[in-house]
Amino acid sequence: MTQTVLNDRPAGPHDGDRRLRELVDRYREPLITYARRLTGGDPHRAEEAVQEAFVRAWRNLDKLTPDQGPVLGWLRRVVHNLVMDGYRSRSTRPAEVTLEHAATVTLADHAEDVDTRVLLEQVLGELWPQHRAALIEVYLHGRSTAEIGAALGLPVGTVKSRVHYALRAARKVMAEQPHGHRAPCAA
Repeated sequence: MTQTVLNDRPAGPHDGDRRLRELVDRYREPLITYARRLTGGDPHRAEEAVQEAFVRAWRNLDKLTPDQGPVLGWLRRVVHNLVMDGYRSRSTRPAEVTLEHAATVTLADHAEDVDTRVLLEQVLGELWPQHRAALIEVYLHGRSTAEIGAALGLPVGTVKSRVHYALRAARKVMAEQPHGHRAPCAA
């Protein structure tokens, strides 16, 4: 492993930090000035590009030596590439739209609907299949007991008693549910 020599001493564990501080102290202002020109005077984008250039410099400290070429030239190229990449990425993205009253925009909360549906599925799952079928036909499909009886080949009285017992069983299941998960039961 090659060692970078700073001040005629072998590189130690903290010498990279010291070397980066030296680079920042020496080149930060010229790079900020350069980046501001590239960004049209935007100080935030210029600062962002320079900070990222120093992060990349820190990762490549072993290559940033005078014998490899001018350090400022390398840093300026990195800043230039970062700013240009930013322009390119913004130009390929659709234009951003700002909402004047973004804080007042709300979406409907469907959590209660989901909770009710889960409870309904639990309740229906506890019913006898014949009772469940009668209840679904009456309340979800809106059929009369006479229509259900004709479709299933059952007397109307049988359909009515199945609906009655299904509702009674559904109320019992719902009463056993935790307090926060009760949905209104059809009567």
